[in-house]
Amino acid sequence: MIYQYTPAGICARSITINVENGMVTDVQFVGGCNGNLKGIGSLVRGMRVEDVIERLEGITCGPKSTSCPDQLAKALKAMQNQ
Repeated sequence: MIYQYTPAGICARSITINVENGMVTDVQFVGGCNGNLKGIGSLVRGMRVEDVIERLEGITCGPKSTSCPDQLAKALKAMQNQ
């Protein structure tokens, strides 16, 4: 399943996630810190959706109340609720 998410409160403009059988197979961010976001995508590839949410939810970026990892967790939760 491919899911497109529009994040809020971060530099990235969109997140595209591919999930198969409850496992994250690919994550692509548009905008934001290219190297860091490629790293996040690489680290979560092969992880269970629930584990990614548990690890990334609530991470902040500087004074912001959210971050790219937190928005990825929110995107995965939104995908689960569809």
